[in-house]
Amino acid sequence: MNIKLCVFDCDGTLVDSQDSIVRSMQAAFRACGLSLPEPRDIRRVVGLPLATAALVLAPEGTDAAMADRLADAYRDTFSDLRRNGQVEDPLFPGVHDVVDGLDAAGWLLGIATGKGRRGLDMTLDRHGLKDRFVTLQTADSAPGKPAPGMLLNAMADAGADPGSTVMIGDTTFDVEMANNAGVLAIGVAWGYHEATELTAAGARRVIPGFDALVPSLNELMEA
Repeated sequence: MNIKLCVFDCDGTLVDSQDSIVRSMQAAFRACGLSLPEPRDIRRVVGLPLATAALVLAPEGTDAAMADRLADAYRDTFSDLRRNGQVEDPLFPGVHDVVDGLDAAGWLLGIATGKGRRGLDMTLDRHGLKDRFVTLQTADSAPGKPAPGMLLNAMADAGADPGSTVMIGDTTFDVEMANNAGVLAIGVAWGYHEATELTAAGARRVIPGFDALVPSLNELMEA
């Protein structure tokens, strides 16, 4: 019997983390003496490796050294917010139900995220989800999206092959990572990129809510 693996992105897919991300990124730019990026622009780069995202947002001509400084300042700010109890990052509706439903249907579950492992562990612990995933892939363990490394590692951990693996995410970076790893992608309509963008990037479905995920997976697997 084939092992079925469903891999989720975290920020923008499982948790609504835009508030803490926007605050941390703007604080990082402020600390480095740069003009602040707009919240909509910050949301657009969620999921990329942190230094890459900072470089995209930075003024033209910003070098890699400054991007690394911005990434470090972001991490410091985010850690301060978390330490002071100012990181909420609520779950999107239906997460616990869909995890239960997928588990009952025989799917193994994983995560592939641009977050660091420490941040991911704290997020999952906060929401009682830590033990529901057989593989946790982060920016600490493989090259960032859209490179396929995190998905390849997840499949190796679970013993799954590309034909029975599906990536669930809210950005084109998630879809492109799935394409590069040779797996199907399902987009979610409530995240940081538009549904039309996800479809254009290659998502086989874009679901309006988690209640549509299991039926979509069944259709794709039957096809």
